[in-house]
Formats: sequence, C-alpha cells, structure tokens
Amino acid sequence: MAERAHPAPPRQDYRVTLAVLTFAGIAFALQQTLIIPALPVLQQELDTSTAWATWLLTGFLLSASVLTPLLGKLGDQHGKERLLLVSLGIFLAGSVGAIFAPNIWVLILCRVVQGAGGAVFPLSFAIIKDEFPDDKVGIGVGVVSAVFAVGGGLGLVLSGVIVDNASWRWLFVLGAVAVAGAMVLVRAFVPESPIKTPSRLDLPGALLLSGGLLSLLLALTEGERWGWTSPAILGLFSLAALLLLVWIRVELAVPEPMVDMRMLAHRPVFVANLTALLAGFALFSSFVLVPNLVQLPSGLPPELAGLADYGFGASATQTGLYLLPGALAGFVTGPIAGIMARRYGVRWPLSLGMALAALGLALLAEWHSEPWQVAAAMLVLGAGIPFTFAAMAKAIVDSVRPSETGVATGINTVMRTVGGVVGGQIGAAILVASAIGRTGVPAESGFTTAFWVGAVAALAAAVAALAVTPWRRARAPRLAELPE
Repeated sequence: MAERAHPAPPRQDYRVTLAVLTFAGIAFALQQTLIIPALPVLQQELDTSTAWATWLLTGFLLSASVLTPLLGKLGDQHGKERLLLVSLGIFLAGSVGAIFAPNIWVLILCRVVQGAGGAVFPLSFAIIKDEFPDDKVGIGVGVVSAVFAVGGGLGLVLSGVIVDNASWRWLFVLGAVAVAGAMVLVRAFVPESPIKTPSRLDLPGALLLSGGLLSLLLALTEGERWGWTSPAILGLFSLAALLLLVWIRVELAVPEPMVDMRMLAHRPVFVANLTALLAGFALFSSFVLVPNLVQLPSGLPPELAGLADYGFGASATQTGLYLLPGALAGFVTGPIAGIMARRYGVRWPLSLGMALAALGLALLAEWHSEPWQVAAAMLVLGAGIPFTFAAMAKAIVDSVRPSETGVATGINTVMRTVGGVVGGQIGAAILVASAIGRTGVPAESGFTTAFWVGAVAALAAAVAALAVTPWRRARAPRLAELPE
C-alpha cells in the first residue's frame, strides 16, 4: 500500500508573527534613545568628558549603520529568522555587558555591540514580505516601521523616570530583559523564511562600505568639537567620499555585489532613501532640541531677562511627558499609512507624513511659550514621522526582489541613521552658536532657527516623496518584473 503523503504543516498566523516582530523592534528602539537623557548623569558618575559621553550614542549609531546592511544581506542568504536571532543575541550580550560596565570605555564598547540590533528592522520587513498575505504586507510593514519613532519616543520617556529615581544601570537592565524576551518569542513564534538566496558575502564591498560610513559619521559627530574646517574633519569627509566612490565601483564590478546599484537607482528605492535621510534629520533634531528647550530653567539671572525666559525647568521625567503624545500617535498613524499605501499607492502617505512633520516643527519654531503648545506640536510631529517610515518601507518592499528585501531595507535604515546624526549635530551646533555671551545658555532665536531648519528639511522630503512613482501611470514596475 502506498504511503499517504502528509500535508505541509501550516504556517504561523501572521498576526502572531507581527506582534513578535513589533516587540523586537520596540526593544531596539528603546535602547536607541534611552541613553540620551542620561548622558549628563553618565558623564558625572563615570568621570569622563562630554565628548566621550556622547560616544555612548555615537558608537551605537555607527555600529548600527555598518552592521545593519551586512546582517540584512546574511539574512537573505542564510535565513531571516536565524539572523534575527543572531542580531538579538549580539544585542543582548551588549546590554548585559553594559549593566556591569566599570568605566566609560567598557560602556562605549558595549554600546557598539548593541548596535547589531539595528538589523531587527530590515530582517523584520523581509519576514513580513515572505510570510504575510499580499493584502496584509502594507499593514505589517506600517506597524513595524512606526515602532522606530514610537519606541524612540517611549525610550526618552522611560529614561527620564529611571534617571530621576534609580541608577543608570537600570537603563540596560530594562534593555536586556526586553531583548531576552524578544529572542524567546522569535524562536517560538516566527517561522524561518522559505526564501533564501545562496551566494557569497561581498567582503571587499562590506569593508569599503563600513569604512566610508564610519568616516562620514565620525566627521559628522566630531565636527563641532574638532572644528568643521579642521584638517581632521576635512580629511574624514574626503576619506568617506573616496571609500564610498570606490565601493560603488566595486559593487558594479563584482558578480555578487553586497548591494545592487541598479536596485538603489530604481526610483521608489532612491526616493525612499532620500526621504529616510530627511526624516531621520527631522526626528533626531527634535529629540535634541525639545529636551533642551523644556529643561531650560525658568528662573534665570536678571541679565538674561527677556533673552532666555522661555524654558519650563522640566525634570527628566517631565521632559518625557512632553514627548509622550507624539510617541503614542505613531501607534495609530503607522498602520493607517500601510492601509493607505495599499489602496492609493505609497506617494500620498509618504508625502503626507513629512508634511505633518514639517508642520509640527514649524509649530515648535513659532509657538513654544506654553507647555501645551510644545505637547501639541510634538503630537503633530509624532504622528507624521511614523506615517512616513511606514510608507517608505512599503515602497522598498514592493520594489525589490524578495531575495533583496533585507539588504534594501537595511540601506534605508542606514540612511535614516545618517540623517539622525546630521540632524542632532546641526541642531546642537545652532544652539551653541546662539549662546548668550559667556553663559552658554542658548538664545530663543537659536531654538527658532533650529526648528525651522528641521521644518524646511521635512518639507523638502514631502515634495521629493511626490516623485516616488511616475505620475502618468498607476504604479512603477516592480524591480522583480524588470528583465534580467
């Protein structure tokens, strides 16, 4: 008697997978911003300079920028769920190490290790593309994308509470518990993707991209301290340009490139990456500017009366409450963006999100004399940025081959990180330049200028987003449909 064939086991329900991936994304996003309000405390307790304390954020962003596309590529080759566990495992090791770090040098090293968690987002997008029904991909991508901004805002809120009431080490205890929980859930409930791309890792391309990004981000983060026209900074910018140009040449020449240049030149991918750069700029500039604004003491010396009487003297915990409305708004707008993208295309939600971000930053520039005004502006900004993140991820997922989803969304995450570093540094530089005399207190005009710079960048992104697909046809052809 012939043996009866057993049916293939059913795949995991996509809603369970989405919940687990969302939790993993929150675990990473929290650690990205939890450190920001704690930097002054860490500087004092670890007896270090402001510059080295800042490397606790810079090192994390640098590592995430370099490792994200590499792990995304490895996920396409060896399995997204497997590399997601690897990424979270490295992230957990960094979090546990940070809890017990005895000095600033060990803590910076642990933050660099934590940066591997940046691959959570491109790997999650790739899993969604492989596992979800076609009509649910947009919603799934929207939810996970919104986590980047939402989790970042919640990280600032929780950090204030922890810094005001407990040791800074609890920041990393929280991170370790969240990441460990995410690993357990991913292993139990996220299926391994059936789509893999057997190929070799492009090590020369990986090294060149890593060197170029490291040089660029190092110049951006140290430009203010070393001097923007100093030989060291100009040398780093030149080295970054040279390495990235050589990287492009190598990627065009090798048979199995780390990043397909043809893919990056495809209109939806190019516009999504440009929008990511500007969206990261707007988001992280607000993360730097708003805490500085609301924490400025309301009772200043008489000689500053009328020049810097706009602060609220907020504590770290109170500062987080100003950011909370925007963080919560993203939970709603992210999924809505996914639905809109599926029904009307990615152009409108992509542009609308950046238009809302521009409006929120403009409101902060002109109306910040009352606490409710700052909270309302952050609500608008917080609703817009996740809207855009969701739409840009959908544009990329829909425009590349399934085998390229991980690396394509990884590059998008890198662009967002680079924009964030630029936005934070430019915002801080404007405040320093506007300091009143020798007091070091920024003039109100400095905040106004910095917020307007962010608003203009967001508006430029809103305009650029309108070009994500051709106007004369319903949709641009998917890259997978283009001839080989």
